[in-house]
Amino acid sequence: MVPLVALAAFLAGAYTRVLAAAFEEDPPDTRAEARRAFRQRPSFGRPPWFEAVTAAVTALVTWRAGLPYAYFAVMAVTLAAIDRRTSRLPDAITLPSYPILALTLLPTGHLGRGLAGAAALAALYALLWFVRPGAMGLGDVKLAGLIGLACAASGWQPWLVAALAGQFLGALYAVALLITKRAARDTQFPFGPFMLLGALAALCLGG
Repeated sequence: MVPLVALAAFLAGAYTRVLAAAFEEDPPDTRAEARRAFRQRPSFGRPPWFEAVTAAVTALVTWRAGLPYAYFAVMAVTLAAIDRRTSRLPDAITLPSYPILALTLLPTGHLGRGLAGAAALAALYALLWFVRPGAMGLGDVKLAGLIGLACAASGWQPWLVAALAGQFLGALYAVALLITKRAARDTQFPFGPFMLLGALAALCLGG
């Protein structure tokens, strides 16, 4: 099953790569941007690095956590690529991912726990955003709900690892920037990739 999932993810990466590239840093019209982005035709990169990373991550998560988490893996790679380039986590991807992810997790039998984890982690990040709105955006709060949904469905231990790992990795990166003098204390950087990396690690370790 895992090789088939890897192949499917590689093919899906040809679409998600052009989808991710279609989002801009400051769109004048988010609805028009979303329509334009989702109308993109799939095409493979030369070389197909994005497709290869999508396939590798999805295969690893499927092997360790199970087939229901394959969608989350593909979504995670796509959102990480967008946030890294534009410092945005588009609602056009995050919001529809809630019902899609819930449907894919339904066969696990732990959707109720996943929904509770989604609410808890989103509330935690909402509190962090309220205390320090300059440190993260509302997109991070919405992403936290997706991470909480996926990881809590796998178990409360993966949920806890994901919640802590994202913060730890982000802080580690910030310290590295300060040590190398590539940033100041008030420098902002995309936080979504670190949240997603922590979530993927939690799913793999939890599996």
